[in-house]
Amino acid sequence: MYEYHALCTKVYDGDTITVDIDLGLKFWLKDQKLRLVGIDTPEMRGPEKPEGIKVRDWLREQILGKSVILKTHKSRNKGKYGRWLCTVYIDGRNLNLEMLSSGMAKPYGK
Repeated sequence: MYEYHALCTKVYDGDTITVDIDLGLKFWLKDQKLRLVGIDTPEMRGPEKPEGIKVRDWLREQILGKSVILKTHKSRNKGKYGRWLCTVYIDGRNLNLEMLSSGMAKPYGK
């Protein structure tokens, strides 16, 4: 597992974000699409859409345009949607766990 500082530039839904990752020494990895590991949030389409919008908007309030800490999870590939897996922290709070404990997300994987 690696830890990076990043700037959140987009929040697509409750478990998918886009960030610019600070690699250090003035090197940045831009526009990286990430999936929050271990959680599944309501979809932005179909019958889950109203709840999906609420969860997405909550996450946007927390991290959009802000500096976050990412802890990446080792994986040989990016998954079928091309996203790396990560846990997102802001102000010492683990947002993946916070979303699970509040009921905004359900456990996913493993």
